[in-house]
Formats: sequence, C-alpha cells, structure tokens
Amino acid sequence: MEVKLAKTAGFCMGVRRAVDIVLKIAQQEKNRRIYTYGPLIHNPQTIELLKSRGINPIANIEEIKDRENAILIIRAHGIAPAERIKLKESGIKVVNATCPKVGYVQAIIKKHTARDYTVIIVGDKDHPEVEGLLGYSGGRGIIVSTLKEADQLPCIEKVCVVAQTTQNPDDYSKIVERIKQICPQAVVFNTICSSTEHRQAEVIAMAGEMDAMFIVGGRNSANTRRLADLAQQKQPATFHIETPAEMEKIDFGPYNRVGVSAGASTPNWIIDRVMDKIMEGQSRKLKTLGMLLSLWLSAVKTDIYSAIGAGCLCLVCMALQERPVNFSFAAIASLFVYATHVLNRLIGRKPLGFVGSFREDAYLRHEKMFFYTALISIAGSLVLAFHQSWIVFVTLFVISLAGLLYNMKIFPSKWKIQSLRDLPGSKNILMSIAWGVTAAILPVMDEKYFPDAGLAVAFLFMVGIVFIRSSMADILAIQSDKLLGKETIPVFFGKALTLNILKVISLILFAILLFSSPAGWTSSLSFFLISCLLYLWICFLFCDKKPVLSEAVKEGLLETSYVMAGFCVLLWRVF
Repeated sequence: MEVKLAKTAGFCMGVRRAVDIVLKIAQQEKNRRIYTYGPLIHNPQTIELLKSRGINPIANIEEIKDRENAILIIRAHGIAPAERIKLKESGIKVVNATCPKVGYVQAIIKKHTARDYTVIIVGDKDHPEVEGLLGYSGGRGIIVSTLKEADQLPCIEKVCVVAQTTQNPDDYSKIVERIKQICPQAVVFNTICSSTEHRQAEVIAMAGEMDAMFIVGGRNSANTRRLADLAQQKQPATFHIETPAEMEKIDFGPYNRVGVSAGASTPNWIIDRVMDKIMEGQSRKLKTLGMLLSLWLSAVKTDIYSAIGAGCLCLVCMALQERPVNFSFAAIASLFVYATHVLNRLIGRKPLGFVGSFREDAYLRHEKMFFYTALISIAGSLVLAFHQSWIVFVTLFVISLAGLLYNMKIFPSKWKIQSLRDLPGSKNILMSIAWGVTAAILPVMDEKYFPDAGLAVAFLFMVGIVFIRSSMADILAIQSDKLLGKETIPVFFGKALTLNILKVISLILFAILLFSSPAGWTSSLSFFLISCLLYLWICFLFCDKKPVLSEAVKEGLLETSYVMAGFCVLLWRVF
C-alpha cells in the first residue's frame, strides 16, 4: 500500500496571501462589514467558511449599502483598471489582495500597450484573471484559448504575448509557436506561475506511477480542472473531487498505489480529510493490521484516545510522587477529559457543523450518543470523586463547570471578547491547567498530605507536556484554524515564535526531570519521562515533514506521548 501526496498540493503563494490578508482584516476590524469583489478564490468550501465569519463576496458595489462602514477586498485574480477607478470613486475602503504574479502580468500589458503593442493573452476567456488582464490592454487586447484560434490571427507588426498565470506550459508553447509563425516579431513573455508549472509537472509524473489519482478542488477552479485533465491523460483512474463526501462510493480494492494532488485554491483541511478517507479505504485491505489501525483512528477521532492518555498521565503523577497507585483517580481523569472534550466540541461548533475537523463524520453521525456518553462520563467522574473525599468532589465540580463555560458567551455583548474561547491561546493554557489539576493534584487532596516539591514537579510535567502537545497539533492545523477563526497560540504568535516558546518550555521540563530525582523531590521515574519529551519533538518534526499523513494520524501520534508516559511507569516498575 502506498499513498502519495504531491508536495505542491494546496494553497499557492497568491491564494495564501489573499486569504491571510482577509483573515487579518477580519481579526482587526470586527466592527466593520467585509466584502470581497467576487469570490476571493475558487473554492466553494472556503468561500462558505469566509461567509460564516461575515466575509461576503459581491458582484458589484451597488450591493454595499453602508459604504462608510465597509471594507472591500480585491480578490487574488485581480480586476481591470476601469473597475479599480470605479471602486476608488465610490468612497469604499479598498484593500488589494491581487496575486503579485498576476500584478506582474498586468504591468507587462500596461507597459507594452503604452508602446502601441497589440497584446495577445493566452488563457480562458471567461476566467476572472483574463478578464482583468484584458482591461489593461486599452482595447488592444486579444484573447486566444486554442491553437485553432491562434490560426485565425492576422499578421500584426507589434505584438506582445502573455499567458494566464495558471495556463498549461505545453499548450502555451504550442500556441506561442503558432503565433510566431504568423507574427515573427512577436515579443513573448512566459508569465505562467512557477508554482503552476511545478504543480502540473508533479501531477504528470505521479499519474504515471500510481494506480489511481485524486485531484482535490473546486470544479469552478481552472487550475484544478487542468490538473485533473493532465492526470486523466496519464491515468484513466483519475477522480476530480471537491469534498471527501464524494469518495463514499469509490472502491479502493483495485488500487495499491494512490496519488493525491490539489488545486491552488484548495485548503489543507479538505486535503487532510481526503487523505483520511483514502487511509480508511486502504486499511480495509490490511485485515488484522488494518483493523487495529481503524480502531486506533476511531479512538483518536472520538476523543477516547485522549481520555486513555489522561488516565496514563494520572498514574505517572502518582508514581512520580511515590504515592500508592489508585486507579479510581486514573478513571476520574479519563472520564473528566472525555466529557469536557466532547461537550465543548458539541457546544462550540460553528453553524456549518464541525467544518475543518477530522472528527466531523463521527460527531455528526452520532451526535446524541456523544452527548449522552459525555453526560454519563462527567456524572461518573463526580461520583468517583465524591467517593474519595468531599474536597476532591468540590474541586472536580468547579473545574468541570469552568470547562463547560469555555465556549459559552459569559461576557457582556458590547465587549469584543464574548467567551473564554475568544482569548488568544486560552484553549492550550486552560486545558493544560485542568489536566494538571485532575491528574496531579486531585490524587493527593487529603488531610494527611501537604503539597511539596514532588507535587510541583508532577503538576509542571503534566501541564507542560499537555501544553506542548496541544500547541504542536495547533501548529500543524494552523491554516484551517485561521480560516475557522480559532485564536490558538500559533495563529496569534505565528509558527516560528510558538516553536521557540515550546523549545524553552521543553528545556525547562528536561532540566526539572533530570534533577528532581537526585534532589530527592521525585522517584527515579523522572529519568524515564525524558523520553516522552524527545518522542514529542521527533514525532512533531516527522509529522511536519510528512504531509502524506492525515490530521487524525498526526494528532494520534502526538497523543501517543501520553500513553508512552504510562508505559514508562511499567518499565520503571520492572527495572
């Protein structure tokens, strides 16, 4: 079994830039209405996500009523100069998100038109980019889409030839050759985006090697359709899909090698979901191994794996403090984590559902089941806590209530921040503290025990490893989190600064674990737990460099650090 994801799949530079511009404005200008002049990019799912955040496409400026309170963004494809002047005269604040490479083509056309050149634009007549480019020709532009149309050109003395940035290089070369036969003095510019060339070349190479190809992206996207056509020429078993839902009826049985690529407007979260579906289809062919992989992925997607990890970490905290192992506390931690995770996912979901999450299918199909199992779990954890002592019960009740309030609107409507969720990085910080209290502090809350250095080490290890893992997962999902409007730490600080913060925390934890046992604060288990930190970083670097892995697999591998900590306790007991 081989599943290969193209290195060039997903957002190109121009699309990423346009989306980042829009999302930054949405974050900074929360009291203004935001519009895009036409769809920002050619991906229906991304446009729907932007709509859910109040960013709406319009066809003309007459649709904007309150112009003083509006911001209009020029989409990545660019617009004609006449349209730009019209927008400027309207008094609306305009932000230009035109792709720089499209801007380069516009500059070439403008320059040569001023020198009395006729401009031939090789591209799709109805494509918004071509329509915008034509506007720079001052009425002296000709659109050529096929060789047949090139044959019909008259002999023109001064001709400048440019290409739509997403054209097929081979088709462009053939048309240019024909134009030069008719107009030998033609000045030709290769304005095809290098990203497009690399993307198309990679798809052609992959299609010749794979048993099946999946091209992911909007059907209204010219570059995605072109990728599908190129793949089809090399591999008849080529599927052009917009969403993973279209894969339900595909039989993966005949395919041992599957290739995946995506258009320049396709977001990572859709690609991840497609990869997940392919992995599910392929795992059915692996019998026992495939069954184990499916069970593991199901546990990750349903938050059961997180709950198991919480129980393992609770055992670690007790062993670190050389306290008698009490499995009731491990069960309390597992039930608490499962319940709060599930309830917060159900309460905090967007109007569009669990868009962008690999958990979407499971939660939407069994929403009531998840809700009732979460209620049973939280009740079970409270019963077990009450059985231990009243102070354990009260503490767990308070942090459970705080967890449920996380997604709810608890602040005045006039405030920019409506809930705890709106605070940047709050998810990572509050979740880490809640896990630390549940796994490290609850097991020692009795009258015969007073806090000491061992408890501090256990609490810091618990908070630290949960914070590092959750932040690493957020780094891997930074693109989809931006689109969904999640204020995670990587979204707020950026990937580079977040990684530096995690490195500092890791070094501090490493030092604490290394010296806590010789100092007499904890058991020698602290030496074994250093391996969990090393595993987390190795796993993160591997996941960051392996886009072929789905988001569910990546998150599962990171969460395995919790289970690994539990195995460290077993190894410590043995040795």
